[in-house]
Amino acid sequence: MTAAGPVRVLVLWCPDWPQTGQAAEARAFEQVLSVVEEFCPRVEVLRPGACAVGARGPARYFGGEEVLARKIVEAVTGRGFACQVGLAEGLFAAQLAARAGAPGVVTVVARGQTREFLAAHPVSVLDSEEMADLLPRLGIRTLGEFAALPVAEAVNRFGVPGALAHRLARGLDPRPLAARPARADLSVATEFDPPEQLAEPVVFAAKALAMRMHAGLAASGLACVRVQVEVTCEDGRQVSRLWRHDGLLSALAVAERVRWQLAGWQAGQDAAGQDAAGQDAAGQGAAGRDEDPADRLPAGGITVLRLVPDQLVRDGGRQLGLWGDAVVSDRVARAALRVQAMLGHGAVTRPVLAGGRGPAEQVTLIPFGDAQDPEFPADRPWPGRIPAPGPATVCRDPLPARVADAGGVAVTVTGRAQVSAPPARVSVNGGPWLEVTSWAGPWPVAERWWQPRLARRRARFQLVTADGAAWLAAVQDGRWLIEARYD
Repeated sequence: MTAAGPVRVLVLWCPDWPQTGQAAEARAFEQVLSVVEEFCPRVEVLRPGACAVGARGPARYFGGEEVLARKIVEAVTGRGFACQVGLAEGLFAAQLAARAGAPGVVTVVARGQTREFLAAHPVSVLDSEEMADLLPRLGIRTLGEFAALPVAEAVNRFGVPGALAHRLARGLDPRPLAARPARADLSVATEFDPPEQLAEPVVFAAKALAMRMHAGLAASGLACVRVQVEVTCEDGRQVSRLWRHDGLLSALAVAERVRWQLAGWQAGQDAAGQDAAGQDAAGQGAAGRDEDPADRLPAGGITVLRLVPDQLVRDGGRQLGLWGDAVVSDRVARAALRVQAMLGHGAVTRPVLAGGRGPAEQVTLIPFGDAQDPEFPADRPWPGRIPAPGPATVCRDPLPARVADAGGVAVTVTGRAQVSAPPARVSVNGGPWLEVTSWAGPWPVAERWWQPRLARRRARFQLVTADGAAWLAAVQDGRWLIEARYD
């Protein structure tokens, strides 16, 4: 809050923007940011698909807040991107105002009406999942009901998360700004000699820099609302971008935003010029590395990476897990970062539940630290999916098998899912014959029938053998395959 009143914020939101955590989204969003920067030079990136600017200065130049917002919408829409804008006092209310509209619409919350605008919203819109889950169970369903609680009671009952959520519900900034700037420069930087031609080493350096920045802020009792990523190229160019922080971004999250930013700058380079001028330089700087061409930076490479904490505030502290879960997570993260620094970003992965009918499709491995959603969501209906419990061991590549009846004749399945004879023996991957003591199936499934090249039909069986093992088998194109094993 300033002497002239609460800060007016303009948020631009692209409702159809994908949120998969891929670098391609950041590269595409750079086109939107370049348009917004023509009106407001200091743009905060909330995430690919959403950004925010302070409306006060640019509004004076363009003749008013609504005029500025309409000009931005027209310019972004003219580039082929659907967007909607919200104007309000504070970032939280401006984001909700942007989401409340429709593509091409500017939603304005009048001065002094922020608390009334927020009152009807459900508590599920709060940034804290814990508070959004807890408050309805206590009978508090809207932000207006939560804001009506005395501040002291909200703090005593819900702690620091409750205090921050209560400020949001009342239309205030999450934290008050520090009364004076820090005495020391808390920015951190690293130099690359020779200039770095690939994005991955820069991202690894960003993780270490973020840890140093967080340690410096903690030692001073401060947190930052935003972090500015500055990059100096070999040819002298300097490029920077502001990212929303609010004291909530881990070192991994900061590094992820550096990755998005590098991807966005790559998109701004002329493709032909990059191929002609960057191929030799990138080949010399990355000699002997196994690289992806999309990972190459613009010609000349990067010489300096700097992280600058912006808008410092007093740190309100964090509540650690009762059983030390946060400490364990930090140790795991540090160990994963060390392995990634030695072996590459994709060397350490974590499983994410996904959709699909086969057991191998129901888990997706993504690089540690990346926020990537699976291609097939797990919460969708998947007709023909194997019911729980799932198999314990899943074959990455199905194993060949032979299944025979009591007379030694191979068991077949017709197009109408008719079995030629009950399975009596099975041989897995060329191994010895095992007696089948019980079996179930077949369960036919036809997938992607609308795409001839990807279409497939298979019938699944569950087989239990005399050695106590249970197998998930399938017949496809007349061949028996072992997809997984039950323990």
